[in-house]
Amino acid sequence: MNNAVVGLGEILWDVFPDRKVLGGAPANFAYHVSQFGYNGYAVSAVGDDLLGKEIMSALVEKNLNYSIETTAYPTGTVNVKLNQRGVPEYEICEGVAWDNIPFTSKMEILAKNTKVVSFGSLAQRSDVSRQSIRSFLLAMPDDSLKIFDINLRQHFYSKDLIHESLELCNMLKINDEEVVIVSNLFNLEKETEQEVCLWLLETYQLDILILTKGTEGSYVFTPKETSFQPTPKVHVADTVGAGDSFTGAFVASYIQGERISDAHQLAVEVSAYVCTQHGAMPKLPDAYLELFKNK
Repeated sequence: MNNAVVGLGEILWDVFPDRKVLGGAPANFAYHVSQFGYNGYAVSAVGDDLLGKEIMSALVEKNLNYSIETTAYPTGTVNVKLNQRGVPEYEICEGVAWDNIPFTSKMEILAKNTKVVSFGSLAQRSDVSRQSIRSFLLAMPDDSLKIFDINLRQHFYSKDLIHESLELCNMLKINDEEVVIVSNLFNLEKETEQEVCLWLLETYQLDILILTKGTEGSYVFTPKETSFQPTPKVHVADTVGAGDSFTGAFVASYIQGERISDAHQLAVEVSAYVCTQHGAMPKLPDAYLELFKNK
């Protein structure tokens, strides 16, 4: 468990009209980080059912470490439809296992040995999982990287939840649609997109803020610099998990000590590749991994 890089929160099946694929932003993040050689862990809960057993088998098949509790609630599923641009629209089932993640002694030990964690707003829609996520974050070492991948879905968020999560993190990942929602919640409607990001960076004393804008490119803000990268033009199969692969690749490079601009470049290339594949957890080509290892 030493120097673990954890995806903490929902794990589920993304159910498409013709197939189902393993998903959940935290698990996607953990998987992509692990492809770069880090000690990735998915931390969540499943049900004592066939879908839960299939999740455990899928994690083993992907060689991803996990701390997954089995609960009396059904394993999570999300019905996914892709629009004409390949962008997913979600219908997220409630009252599922990942709404009821218990904070166990095993999780506490893992938290104390965690170097990086990524968590979002969705798994905090329930009191049980919200308290477990907070307990995990507070048990982590003081010098750890805590990423709030805001991931606003449907109506499962509030200003208070966002504020509390921002106070617990030192890195924020947000997209252009979520910036609009946050600016409305925090009465920043008159500010530009970048001004909102810089306000969040300063107000919550963040080390890094990542803003992704789909085909319009992406920004990485720090207190000292701003990096912009255009989005490569690719044939999009679907965009499910692309943002999580972006975060995973960026973090893998950043914690290795690479410059912000170099970590950003790798993240852009990896997420563009993931857009050309079906599902959130495709295996990355060796070229990306070898480039990373040789830096």
